[in-house]
Amino acid sequence: MNPRALLALVVCLTGCFSPNAAQEADIAARRSRLQTAEAMFQERCKKAGVTIHRTAENVEGVLLMKLRSGKINFGEQFLLDDPYGRDLGGDGYIVSFLRGSFQANTSGTPPPGFPPRVGYLYVEAVDPKDGKRYRYTGSVKAVGRKDVTAENVRRELAADPAYDLNIYAYVLDKVPALGPAPRYGITYDDLSTREEREYWIAGSSLRVIDLKTQEVMAERIGYMMDRAQGSGAGGRSPWLFAADHACPSFGTRHGSGRQPRQAQDFAEKVLKPKLEN
Repeated sequence: MNPRALLALVVCLTGCFSPNAAQEADIAARRSRLQTAEAMFQERCKKAGVTIHRTAENVEGVLLMKLRSGKINFGEQFLLDDPYGRDLGGDGYIVSFLRGSFQANTSGTPPPGFPPRVGYLYVEAVDPKDGKRYRYTGSVKAVGRKDVTAENVRRELAADPAYDLNIYAYVLDKVPALGPAPRYGITYDDLSTREEREYWIAGSSLRVIDLKTQEVMAERIGYMMDRAQGSGAGGRSPWLFAADHACPSFGTRHGSGRQPRQAQDFAEKVLKPKLEN
């Protein structure tokens, strides 16, 4: 090869494949990918939101048509388990719909405009382990005794004659359901497509259904997207960070902290819990 041509080739190769050039190409590719993802996300957000066709008053109990796993999906990209609708998991999801559970596990006074979170008198659901329907109720019960010395007990009683040695907790009770199921059901579905998940977009449907008429009384459609496109840098969890970039919004910071009890909040807007006399 002509020495001059060889030199030109060497210069080209070293310039074209220098570390800076490779880094710039990577940055450009990431930017292009994010632009595509953002455009797709904004298009999905056009159909997101809450639609309430009808409400019901004095609802005593509801049927949870689908339960939630106790495992949180932190970053499984293609697992269609509705990351947007992430809520309390396992039995916690059932408990979240029951009367007094929020108050029993929360201290202080909620700020103005906070969801009422009254809860229903009972909840029914089919246990996936045996395929049978059960009725769940809950209440605060004594679950143990404080480990204190006799001297401390005397001191506490002297300061407060009503001092109680019991330890209390909100306890879930489960019995086989008898008779027909509740009229109103609550269910969720993952709406994501493969293409959306490729860009770390998750879609969600949460519905309240009149099981007597099969009417969808209300539906919430939501989408969220991880702007870092699945990066695990620094131990981040993509789907938790995606909750900061959602429509309807959970908030632009620590949005994942507002996901628990979202199903209860939505349900109570549609199915007004009966208040005990």
